[in-house]
Amino acid sequence: MAARIEHLVTSGTFSLDGGTWEVDNNVWIVGDDEEAVVIDAAHDADAILAALGERRLRAVLCTHAHDDHIDAAPALASRTGAMIHLHPDDLPLWKLTYPGSPPDRELTDGQVLTIAGTDLTVLHTPGHAPGAVCFHAPDLGVVFSGDTLFKGGPGATGRSFSDFPTIVESIRKRLLNLPPQTKVLTGHGDPTTIGDEAPHLEEWIARGH
Repeated sequence: MAARIEHLVTSGTFSLDGGTWEVDNNVWIVGDDEEAVVIDAAHDADAILAALGERRLRAVLCTHAHDDHIDAAPALASRTGAMIHLHPDDLPLWKLTYPGSPPDRELTDGQVLTIAGTDLTVLHTPGHAPGAVCFHAPDLGVVFSGDTLFKGGPGATGRSFSDFPTIVESIRKRLLNLPPQTKVLTGHGDPTTIGDEAPHLEEWIARGH
């Protein structure tokens, strides 16, 4: 059976630089009836486990290490035996939340993870966070963009560990060259497509946010 994508929205908080905000996060499950991976284990391990059912959780994949994207990851891993995967450039952010327990595996640019016969290619897309990554699943026609690209523009770069020129270059070089029909499944909010976002690159740069 081919891999399919399932979607949960979980609610909690995001804290950085002394502030805390209420947020809703997208949690993505990719797999079949036997096995799956979770992309961004946010807020609610119980809800994610319920959605997984009896399937084997092969990995917890982190697009980046802001606390709202990883706050359910250790609980999910401990209850399933799955390994937590994070790009090493985001270890400084990870340690803000979990100073004594590093993730289990490093993600590297170009790495291919296979789940239920479907390849997920890791694209290192720094800017929102130093170790931010996207996961491209060409067979499914999607890219899981975390907080790198949203409907309407790049992810936020106003806080520590982020940089606007860097995120723009990441989007330009790593995402906008994907097929225009590629669906962008984001870390928060509604999906978009590469084709819908690509024409607006110069507007984003002009806005400089």
